Amino acid sequence: MKTYDTKDIRNVGIVGHGGSGKTTLTAGLLFATGATNRLTRVDEGNTITDFDDEEIQRRISISTAIAFAEWKKTKINLLDTPGYNIFINDTRAALVAADAALVMVDGIAGVEVQTEKTWEFASHYKLPRALVINKLDRERSSFERALESIQANFGRNAVPIQIPLGSERDFRGVIDLIQMKAVTYEPGGNGTGKVEDIPAAAADAAQKAHEALVEMVAEGNDELMEEFFEKGGLSPERILEGLSSAVAEMRLYPVLCASAYLNAGADLILNFIVEHFPHPGRRGPVTGQQNGTEVARPVSDSEPVSAFVFKTVADPFAGRISFFKVYSGVLKNDANLQNAARGSTERLAHLGCPMGKTITPVTELHAGDIGAVAKLKDTQTGDTLCDKNSLIAYPPIQLPEPSIAFAIQANSRQDEDRMGNAVQRILEEDQSLRFYRDPQTKEFLLAGSGQQHVEVIVSRLKKRYGVEVTLKAPKIPYRETIRGTADVQGRHKKQTGGHGQFGDCRIRMEPLPRGARFEFANEIFGGAIPKQYIPAVEKGILEAAENGFLAGYPMVDFKVILYDGSYHDVDSSELSFKLAGRKAFKAAMQQAKPALLEPIMNVEIQAPVEYAGDLMGDLNGRRGRISGMETRGNTQILRAQVPMAEMLNYQNDLTSMTQGRASFTMEFDHYDFVPQLQADKIIAAAKAAKAGEEEEEE
Repeated sequence: MKTYDTKDIRNVGIVGHGGSGKTTLTAGLLFATGATNRLTRVDEGNTITDFDDEEIQRRISISTAIAFAEWKKTKINLLDTPGYNIFINDTRAALVAADAALVMVDGIAGVEVQTEKTWEFASHYKLPRALVINKLDRERSSFERALESIQANFGRNAVPIQIPLGSERDFRGVIDLIQMKAVTYEPGGNGTGKVEDIPAAAADAAQKAHEALVEMVAEGNDELMEEFFEKGGLSPERILEGLSSAVAEMRLYPVLCASAYLNAGADLILNFIVEHFPHPGRRGPVTGQQNGTEVARPVSDSEPVSAFVFKTVADPFAGRISFFKVYSGVLKNDANLQNAARGSTERLAHLGCPMGKTITPVTELHAGDIGAVAKLKDTQTGDTLCDKNSLIAYPPIQLPEPSIAFAIQANSRQDEDRMGNAVQRILEEDQSLRFYRDPQTKEFLLAGSGQQHVEVIVSRLKKRYGVEVTLKAPKIPYRETIRGTADVQGRHKKQTGGHGQFGDCRIRMEPLPRGARFEFANEIFGGAIPKQYIPAVEKGILEAAENGFLAGYPMVDFKVILYDGSYHDVDSSELSFKLAGRKAFKAAMQQAKPALLEPIMNVEIQAPVEYAGDLMGDLNGRRGRISGMETRGNTQILRAQVPMAEMLNYQNDLTSMTQGRASFTMEFDHYDFVPQLQADKIIAAAKAAKAGEEEEEE
């Protein structure tokens, strides 16, 4: 395969809401360029970029896939990203490798929640953007309604450079508002249109849209504005010139038209990518850390080699495959580079360019290009590989913490032995997952963006690694505390044939603020208890506190003051005082008004404005407290504090309440008292469970 210079490379992230046609458009663009020999479709399960078993089965993109094509001597790397909220973090991570974004908008639904979210990701990375209104051949589609939705959300800078020719079933092509020509397509063809004159019926609408485009292109450019006022218009060449600058500077966001299913509009989209999206070097230098100092390195072949690993795939046959973007220099096959984060040297054998699930071998990659390599020893997502004589580390990708966790239990001893290794390999490719053991409940927890996300991982464990596990809702890590004070004696006395056991302590117990956990104060005077036995009293209290009093949950946020006691010269020992401490704890619990605490979560929900009332009512029903509201375009952001116990099934409930158009994140904030009614139920359930365990032991 030939290699491409930086100026002949375009890296384009195809983003948008799930179901807007990203994967189908990618397939159409690949077919139009000749990169594939037929048009593949999602509903047939044979697309280049949805190749994972789970993606084929569910007919949605779960992770970003990359493919490349050549058009007009330019290499276009297409990043086909997920659009459903459960998998949207993969889109955020992948866009670090893009230099521009093509935002898909459903011609029927207009701008949806995840369209806005992916737009924010593109804004974060300062990516030039264009929008494609897709599905214009479908019933109830409307270019005008979709454009109105786009401009309401993203501003008047989103300006059409095409309008559709025909609508719904009669959609047959587009009108190019720059060249002022019609381009018609054969349904399901190779994506190359036939140029014709604009039909008389559409001439007035085309002229009006052309004038609006010319005004917008000239508006931000003094030279073009002068020419526009002088001549009353701009030539197609000057429009193209002004449009390229406006797109690169993010002053304009051109709107194009298409039917990805019919492969209508593919050639004009490809032309736009080549002519108006910037090459990697044009976007400016990349910032990294060099010897603790921030430096900016140009995306250029003349710089020392450096590459950033933005994605990892754990293939059961090929091993770990690392996808990277060459930020500087020319990376040659068999190069030895240093991992800036881990200090190890990696040999990059068998470099290639990703084409869906296959890797096309290549001898070298120039600055700005995207490549893949298998079987690196230590390198993971977020690592920088660079020339050992010119070390640089680019910042890792920051992803939000998982919103929901499930308990995961191996189905057999064999599965248990292999589970840790299999989960670890999946964690390498999905940075938004967490796998850990809860120290209180002793359960293994797998945390992800939502229930469907975790279910996909469980399915992969079985299909890829033969590990079968069962998912359960996690146990709530309740805790116990006290509301009142106590002043008690703990006395342990036992007489046996030889030495007896004697320990006697007097303690005061009082509550502490939330999060203070435990304090122990020694106020013994005059040697009432010898110094060597005082730690034993504390240990006895802590051991008893670990098993709680009400329902067996750990006791927290209390202070114990040891102020008096007595001992026996012969019969006292550390064990005696530890047991005395335990008895003092139990006696104190009778007086100190013990209470249950539950974890309270910070919850943030993003949903269309029309669902705000229902969501607030639902949160109130979950004992939630609304802490803030914010409106961004058509999206309502709700912030609330809700008990964890009320959020275990929230993902499914939220999906049904909002038709899948909302997403949420959740993180632990603090512990608070459980209302008495709920506390009574929890305590009764804990006692019943304990009684059941004791019966089994007998």
